[in-house]
Amino acid sequence: MYIDPSVGLGRSERTVLSSDGDKFWQFNGDYGVGRCSVAGPYYCGNNYTNRMLFEFSPSKLAGKYILDATFRAYETWSFSCEPKWVDLERTDNISEGTRWPGPAQLDQMGDRHVSAGRGGNCTPDQPDAWVEFNDNPEESDENLASTVRKFADGKIHRLTFMLRAKDEGDPSAWKRFDDNAELKVNYAYKPGVPTDVGVIPGDGSTAYCKTSSSDPLIVTRIDPMVQARVQTQVEHSAGDEEGSLQAEYIVERGDDAAWHQVWSDYRPNSGWDPDGTLERMRTTNRADGGLYRLKARTQSHWSYGGKSGDLFSSYSKWCYFKIDSTAPKAPVITTGSPYTACTTNLCEGKGGPGVPGSFTFKPNAADKDIAGYRWRLLTTSAKETKTVSGSSVTVPNVTPSLSGTQVLSVEAKDVRSRWGTPAEFTFKVAPASGPSGTWHFDDGAPDSGVTVAKDTAAEGTRHDATLHTAGAGWSTLARRGDADYSLWMDSTVPENQKAYAATATPAVNTKDSFTVSAWAYLTDASQNRVVLAAPGTDASAFTLYYSAAYKKWVFNRTAADVTEGQTYLRSLSDTGAPPVKVWTHLAGVFDTQGDTDKTNDTIQLFVNGRPQGKPVVLTSLSTAYTPWVSSGGMQFGRSLVGGSYGENFRGRLDEVSVWQRALTADEVTEQAQLSENGVPLHELVAHWDAAASTGTELKELTSYPAGPMKLSASGAVLDADNDALVLNGTAGYASATGPVTDESGSFTATARVRLDSVKLAAKPVGYQAQVAGQQASGGESSWALWVVKPADDLYQWKFTRTALGTDGKVTQSAEVPGGDIAEVDTWVQVTGVFDAQEAWEWTDPDDGSSETKYGRLHLYVGEFDQPAEGDSGFTAPQQGVGAITAGRGSTGHYLPGSLEEVRVWTGAMSADQISSQVLGTNML
Repeated sequence: MYIDPSVGLGRSERTVLSSDGDKFWQFNGDYGVGRCSVAGPYYCGNNYTNRMLFEFSPSKLAGKYILDATFRAYETWSFSCEPKWVDLERTDNISEGTRWPGPAQLDQMGDRHVSAGRGGNCTPDQPDAWVEFNDNPEESDENLASTVRKFADGKIHRLTFMLRAKDEGDPSAWKRFDDNAELKVNYAYKPGVPTDVGVIPGDGSTAYCKTSSSDPLIVTRIDPMVQARVQTQVEHSAGDEEGSLQAEYIVERGDDAAWHQVWSDYRPNSGWDPDGTLERMRTTNRADGGLYRLKARTQSHWSYGGKSGDLFSSYSKWCYFKIDSTAPKAPVITTGSPYTACTTNLCEGKGGPGVPGSFTFKPNAADKDIAGYRWRLLTTSAKETKTVSGSSVTVPNVTPSLSGTQVLSVEAKDVRSRWGTPAEFTFKVAPASGPSGTWHFDDGAPDSGVTVAKDTAAEGTRHDATLHTAGAGWSTLARRGDADYSLWMDSTVPENQKAYAATATPAVNTKDSFTVSAWAYLTDASQNRVVLAAPGTDASAFTLYYSAAYKKWVFNRTAADVTEGQTYLRSLSDTGAPPVKVWTHLAGVFDTQGDTDKTNDTIQLFVNGRPQGKPVVLTSLSTAYTPWVSSGGMQFGRSLVGGSYGENFRGRLDEVSVWQRALTADEVTEQAQLSENGVPLHELVAHWDAAASTGTELKELTSYPAGPMKLSASGAVLDADNDALVLNGTAGYASATGPVTDESGSFTATARVRLDSVKLAAKPVGYQAQVAGQQASGGESSWALWVVKPADDLYQWKFTRTALGTDGKVTQSAEVPGGDIAEVDTWVQVTGVFDAQEAWEWTDPDDGSSETKYGRLHLYVGEFDQPAEGDSGFTAPQQGVGAITAGRGSTGHYLPGSLEEVRVWTGAMSADQISSQVLGTNML
């Protein structure tokens, strides 16, 4: 495998340093514009130099274990026929600001005593030749392979090599190299934690993994089938077979004594399989009535240079099962309407999300004493399991919440209250109808004169929206990121603060079920601020808005279309005082339950995909409620109250949609993810950059109002030569007013940091330094990136979230620690991602029951997603207040080291986006 040297612009290049302070880039042998000094051992006019820099990106090495590495450069000219020593050094990174004498030299990679490129001028001939650097086992100071291994492991953000003469004062050491240097590596694939780990409980084909010992899977065979799908840590080419892998299994028993191993094995039993292979095997006979647990890991095998070895992944989580050969067998499941079973050749979509189906459960032919069943769709959490009594029963209300293939799992219970082996019924749910109206607000640029926002939905009739008053326009700050636009209604001129947009006719029938959603960027919370409304003659049938009285987001309906004595029926957000100048996803759902009985009509507000409270039954608030129909066009940014329009929005609106149906909670969660073709979208809302800064503050580079970070009075200095903010670890930091994102939703935060090994070594064991974070209260941070010192000469990265109660005490916390030791004295990119819509299974420590919850943390060191344990789930709608800081926490926790940048995005980035957009490694 060969890797070309590259830098952030995505081009193969080398840096040639001259002694008068100028830097020259050479592309394909041609210099850029600039001056060149001939002082010393340099002759730039003919490309002679004794210092060349090559920088590499790690993207091709991700997920690979480096066995050997060779750096090779092509020598095309030497001043003398006599060999001279050439050193290969690892240095700090380079940038367009790099000046002579270049970045700091960190470690020697190797040296070579060569002369080439002299042709027939020497005896014997010395043609152009590759000069290769590879570790010499007899020289302990040659560290090329181990350095590249750290680079591949993500401990080093970018790898920069300097090619230089050992004796720079010797003019005869002048050499000339081509710009086609390469880094050659031999590697093995790192194993990843296996997926699809579980136990097949009977004679079926579906495996289950129950993670609670108090609710184990019931297995009716004494030799159950176990399975695991082997994986490499990173899939480099989708569909390619990568790696030489095995699945290794361990089974422990825990009912007869403390948990102890009773069986282990591996598959395949000879040879190796590529990643993605599902490995299955039967255990030996186990004791009937025994309680067991299974875990698995992936083994990766390598052979190189006459040696061989093995790498192992972490183990999967435990899967608990109990063997009971006399327990009820898998029951029989048949279907009524509208869903039908998937077969090998046909899996036809029927029904839709929220559309109930009828299913009948009957005993297995081997069972004569069945008394009931429990069932759930496997896309729901175990907490959603429902029970029903009877030997043969029909359940009419199996209701999927998402489209696509669904699996109904059913277990039978006998008269002795023993649950048995589950049966599965696979069926497909047809896609639901899409939005009946969608407005992206990307129709015009600022000052373009465009006044119409197109409705781009595919369902029903189109309802374009017209912008009204001089205060309505377009903004380049938009939720989908660069090149996107939003609806702007944020004039500072009082007469222009009545801005709005509206459709000519109603965009949704408010008497029937409907859903509305929007991304809102609120800049002024001093008054009621309406996002969307559907007006009638005197009032609005619904309003989605911010309430200055409640200090909350609200979705309401009015009891009737009257001028006076109006009754408002509200669904309010769970928490108050939402942050301003951040993007927030809002949705309101009105559900008639598919009938004309108004007594079961409900409304519910969702904020960032989270349901706010329970659905509100409207007649429970007012018997005067009637689901009336709005007659006017839908309003973006204002509402009709008492016959007059007002409550105008201040800020920006984006990505508005309406549906003529009640979306399920899972569908609203999907909407809050804001993805396109399965790829999540995000918006850069803050970027503090040391390279662009001077004086006493870190400049903020976006158009958002985050503002610069002010440097502390002491201990924080901008180093212009290295484009870095240097912090002394005792008093230095930088801070700006926060927050910059709605932290109850998804966000991504990153920092490029270099730890000072000397200053960290002086800190006590247990010391924690905050790289960057958002202040909350009581000395806590709502989110933070950290480096911690668990032992002498041992450091670890960490990403945390913390929720606080009204009393300032911690109510919930979550963290993801770095899996490897944090590197010091080198630049490392550390990124924290909070995905508010990512599902995870929470297990109740009291009764062992599980529940699907949403919100999870990820930590990336370089481009590597660090292993996340159970503590990475975070469900609290926590919002930071006060300062966002770099280099210290709310109280202390000073960082000894340097920072190049801190960036924050609204939205959760994927691993690929971390690689391409945070690290800029997509050029290789």
